Amino acid sequence: MNKTWLESWYPIQRRFTPYLFLLPALMVLGLTVFYPAFQAFYLSFTRYDLITPPEWIGWENFRRLSGDRVFWQTLRNTILYLVCVVPVLAIAPLALAILVNQKLQGIRWFRVAYYTPVIISMVVAGIAWKWLYADNGLLNQFLRSLGFSGVPWLTDPNLAIFSVMAVTIWKGLGYYMVIYLAGLQSIPAELYEAGAIDGSDGLRKHWDITVPLMQPYLLLVAVISAISATKVFEEIFIMTKGGPLNSSKTIVYYVYDQAFGELQISYACTIGLVMFLIILMLSIVRLAVQRFTETDNLT
Repeated sequence: MNKTWLESWYPIQRRFTPYLFLLPALMVLGLTVFYPAFQAFYLSFTRYDLITPPEWIGWENFRRLSGDRVFWQTLRNTILYLVCVVPVLAIAPLALAILVNQKLQGIRWFRVAYYTPVIISMVVAGIAWKWLYADNGLLNQFLRSLGFSGVPWLTDPNLAIFSVMAVTIWKGLGYYMVIYLAGLQSIPAELYEAGAIDGSDGLRKHWDITVPLMQPYLLLVAVISAISATKVFEEIFIMTKGGPLNSSKTIVYYVYDQAFGELQISYACTIGLVMFLIILMLSIVRLAVQRFTETDNLT
C-alpha cells in the first residue's frame, strides 16, 4: 500500500519540483515587476497626483495624449533617435570587430580600449561629454584653434539631440563589437581560404563571406540597439534635461518629467503604456530574430 502511494506521488513530485525552485524568483518578480505594471495600467485610466486618491476617468488621459504636442514631439525625437543611432550601432561595431579580429601584436589592448566606454558609468560619461561640448570645452577650443567659431552643441535645438546621439553611439560601440567578435571567431578559416582561391580576397571577402554569415548577428544587434535607443534616458537627463525647447526630449524622459516634475502620475502611466507597446513590438521582433537565428544555425 505504501509502495503504491509512493510510486504515484513520485511523478507528481518530479513535475512540481522545478516550479518550487522558481517560486522565490516569481514572488520577487511579482512584487517588483508585475504588480507595479498592473498598477500603472490601472492608474492610466485615473486622475492621480500623489495628493488625492485615484479617480477613475476612463479614456480621458488617452484623449489628452492624442492632443499633446509635446508628446508627439518626443515621439518624433524617439523615432529620430532610432533612425540615426540603430544603423550606426549595427554596422560600425562590425567593422571594429573585423579590425580587432586580426592576428596582430598587441591587438588585445585595442579590444580593451574599444570596450572601455562600456564599463564607464553613463553618469560619468555624460558629465565628461557635457564638459567637452561646453562653449569653452575641448571640442570648441580645437575648432577655434583651426580658425572656426565655436559650435553650440547642447544649446542649439537643431544640434542638441544629435550631440546626445554621439554619446550613445560612443558608449555602445564596444558592447556590440564583442557580440560581433564572437560571431566572427565562429567562422571557419577554411571558408576564407576557399574564397581566396576563387578571387575573393581583401575587403571583398568580408562582403562575400563575412556579411552573409553574420546576418543573424546583424539582425539581433539591430533589434537590441533599437530597444536600448527607445529607452534612452541617462545621457539626456545629464546633458540637456530634454532641452532646448524639448528638442532632445524622448518618451522616457517625458514620462519622468510628468511623473516627478509635474506630479501627473496617471498621465505619466498613460505615456508609459504607449512606450510599453512600442518596446513590446520591438521585443516580438527580437524573439522572431532569435528564432530565425536558431533555425538558421540548425540548418
